[in-house]
Amino acid sequence: MDKIMKNITTIILLVFVVGGILILSQESTPRPENVPLSTLVRQINDGQVKSVEISGNDLSVVLSDDKQEKAQKEAESSLTESLKNYGVDQNRLAEVAVEVKKESGAAFWTGALLPFLLPFLLVGGFVWFMMRQAQRGNSQAMNFGLSRARILDPKSKNKRVTFKDVAGSKEAKEELSEIVEFLKHPKKFLAMGAKIPKGVLLLGSPGTGKTLMAKAVAGEAGVPFFNISGSEFVEMFVGVGASRVRDLFKQAKKSAPAIVFIDEIDAVGRHRGAGLGGGHDEREQTLNQILVEMDGFETDTNVIVIAATNRPDVLDPALLRPGRFDRRVTMDLPDINDREAILGIHLKGKPLDKDVNARRLAERTPGFSGADLANLVNEAAILATRRAKKLIGMDELAVSIEKVILGPERKSRVINEKERRVIAYHEAGHALVAASRPNADPVQKISIISRGHAGGYTLAVPIEDKTLHSSAYFLDELRVLLGGYAAERIILGDTTTGPSNDLERATSLARSMVTRYGMSRLGARTFGRKEELVFLGKELHEERDYSDETARMIDTEVADLVRSALDDSSAILTEKRALLDTLADELLKRETLEKDQFETIMAGKSLPDDQETEPASAKA
Repeated sequence: MDKIMKNITTIILLVFVVGGILILSQESTPRPENVPLSTLVRQINDGQVKSVEISGNDLSVVLSDDKQEKAQKEAESSLTESLKNYGVDQNRLAEVAVEVKKESGAAFWTGALLPFLLPFLLVGGFVWFMMRQAQRGNSQAMNFGLSRARILDPKSKNKRVTFKDVAGSKEAKEELSEIVEFLKHPKKFLAMGAKIPKGVLLLGSPGTGKTLMAKAVAGEAGVPFFNISGSEFVEMFVGVGASRVRDLFKQAKKSAPAIVFIDEIDAVGRHRGAGLGGGHDEREQTLNQILVEMDGFETDTNVIVIAATNRPDVLDPALLRPGRFDRRVTMDLPDINDREAILGIHLKGKPLDKDVNARRLAERTPGFSGADLANLVNEAAILATRRAKKLIGMDELAVSIEKVILGPERKSRVINEKERRVIAYHEAGHALVAASRPNADPVQKISIISRGHAGGYTLAVPIEDKTLHSSAYFLDELRVLLGGYAAERIILGDTTTGPSNDLERATSLARSMVTRYGMSRLGARTFGRKEELVFLGKELHEERDYSDETARMIDTEVADLVRSALDDSSAILTEKRALLDTLADELLKRETLEKDQFETIMAGKSLPDDQETEPASAKA
């Protein structure tokens, strides 16, 4: 329908353009003046007329000065009779060259028949146009069930990806290298009686490089790579998804050895029977066809299906059983060594300053995925361009880290002096409590410049990557989260809406300590079990496996943890009130304090007025 409207619009525009050109061309040429027959007679009697051309009842007159005019004679009589009736001088008329131009037969028939034929021609043209569009629509309908997979040619050197282009994920590479070896030398495995792995499921958080790893497997093996997303199978029409699955595997078998990569397979591979559509749901029909196709592989068919998802918990058990997706490869968030290698790949080929150190950047980016690190380097390049620099420095990379975590700076945000003072004491409270607790993450930067939705921020980054956290660490984190709230109560004698997010995070952390980690007086057990409604894809229900009395005890324990942490934070800030005031004053004056400046203040020393702010990420 969109194409039909587009074609009709094009035709209408073309008609308007041609008509406009004709109108302009006619207006550019001088048009003969229409004169009555009496005026023509007067001009003949005065000897002003050179010639007259007769075409039916139309008269084309040329005067002695070559000026052209038009006139109409009487339809019932000849020109001579008409002029005689108006009193023309016969002698003067004899001096005028009179020429009779006969009207052609084609012009006559056109003028006679065109008014009758034009409606039929328009209707016929419209019918032909609609039939042509219908034929084109039928051809598109025939192609509607064909696969829309994008094929990556292994011979394309520009688009080819290998394991060298994927940093980190050493274990995943080792697991997938066997797939590459099989695609290259299948007979070696078949001779040992080994079965061909039919499918590999890549699991991991968003941005961990699942799609890139699948492309690297195809690039290493040098086989065609069929890439399609799970959402591209499902359409409004019944049976289209299953048809596209059949066509996809048909193409892959023709190109074998090959790799079929289905990204976000959870879009069609969710647990059957949990949706609202029942057994005839289009998504379930598509999943059934995928299961049938994977079972239909012959033992000598060198086609490997690689799928990626960050929601393995919602997948149908039939997909996960041996014989379908035989292997599951987990793509974790990169550790410090992997982050250094990933940054090295993204920094390669970019103009870098001498002080740029990938290791120091890796230390400042715990929890970043590969996509986050790529975004970090790109933001730094954009910032260096905006600053009219020719090289990307550590300063741009440090600012980009904060931008990726918190969002862009909002220096234009208008904040009155009273609110700036509250924000300064709030952030100083966070930082001072963090520096006073042995298990808290060290402070890297404090700022009262607004970023995102935050009026200010305290950047605390762990020295090394952590996978396990102790109860002492969580308790210190609670104290740090409540440091801003405690500072506002001490300084203002009141609280504002600023600590709302801190309170929310502190409450959530305390509840997790009680109900999930067993870090409370209630003992070593968990409370509650979250259930997920698969067709909505969100955790909407928590099954209570405890009594109302236990629920009261959980609430009491959570409240005690939060209250105890708040009392500890208040005691620290009250004891170190002078340092709190100094930190707040320096923040009001400088707006930002880096790690070395913060440590100088904590040591009881004053900062020189001319000390320049140096990014924390530039420190060793």
